[in-house]
Amino acid sequence: MNKVLLTGRLTRDPEMRATASGKHVTQFSVATNEYAGNGKERAEYHAIVTWDRLAETGGRYLGKGQQVALEGRLQTRTWDDDRGARHWKTEVVAAHVEMLSGRRKKDYAAETAADALTVQADKFGIASGDDDADESADGVSADGVPADEPIAEEVAA
Repeated sequence: MNKVLLTGRLTRDPEMRATASGKHVTQFSVATNEYAGNGKERAEYHAIVTWDRLAETGGRYLGKGQQVALEGRLQTRTWDDDRGARHWKTEVVAAHVEMLSGRRKKDYAAETAADALTVQADKFGIASGDDDADESADGVSADGVPADEPIAEEVAA
């Protein structure tokens, strides 16, 4: 049976690309810790490959430092380089990847910035796209200013 179960953190952002046939492939590495007793740890690094839909999802949502649990199988590839030297690479071909540490920091930061801009837009009376619910049927907003009338500075502040 060829089955691998790992839990660890990504050591770099995933690299996603497409093959000549159009299949998506994403490569990244995961660091795991082995506890050797006496309070000592030893880090181990694993090359991970995902394909197709899992590759697209991983490329979009995974990032360096995120904790993941994955299940897959070991695969060893061999190839000869231009000088005729033979190379081997053993990697985990993941079938399932689960994010354990939530979203990437930059996604969270972007969402937080967007929320802050929406709050500012609301404060200054700039329509943010879904403000129609704040107006009554006669076109007057909740603060008593008609929708088609400019907002005076003392009302906006």
